[in-house]
Amino acid sequence: MRTVRTTGLVTAPPLLLAVAGLVHPRHLTAATAGHWAGLHVVLLPVFPLLVLGLLVPLWGRPGRDADGALIVLAWAGCLGYAAYYTGLDAVAGISAGTVAGTPARGGVGRLFATGDALGRAGVYALTVAALATCSVLLRRHGPRVLPGGAVVLVACWSFVDSHIFWPRGVFTMLAFAVGFGLLTVAASSQTGPRTASPGLTDL
Repeated sequence: MRTVRTTGLVTAPPLLLAVAGLVHPRHLTAATAGHWAGLHVVLLPVFPLLVLGLLVPLWGRPGRDADGALIVLAWAGCLGYAAYYTGLDAVAGISAGTVAGTPARGGVGRLFATGDALGRAGVYALTVAALATCSVLLRRHGPRVLPGGAVVLVACWSFVDSHIFWPRGVFTMLAFAVGFGLLTVAASSQTGPRTASPGLTDL
């Protein structure tokens, strides 16, 4: 049951984002501006929670070894993602949606360009965090983590330019949910090539 609860925790954010993608406007126009901006306001606290799928399997204080260095790198990547992707949400989501509903809508293109740059930086940071997390889990639990890690990395690749837009963005979020679930289940095992420090699923 503990593993089930933890899996539910790490898969909830990408599943919520997938649902949001189903109702996200395809295009930003004066007619969709209010919906566009309002949805991104709601999603402000949700996008950063995507990193739970990487942080939870690594739960615990890092040691002064290679694994510890990789865990700190994963933390840094998660922080970078949370900061920069929130910037995308604020600039290309809330700001662009607000401006699109006013006579100043000519500035939407520049907001999109800035938001896209922030979003790419955030996803690159998330990819670094995913690689670091998967490296630690591979050392701790062996090849059983490879399927989940592969799915997460493919999702990161797709996330660079898919956001949560239907259809690819929605499937990207579903892929994150599957990958995080697989990593969590793999990390819940008590056996592996190395003795691991206690994780959230072991407490």
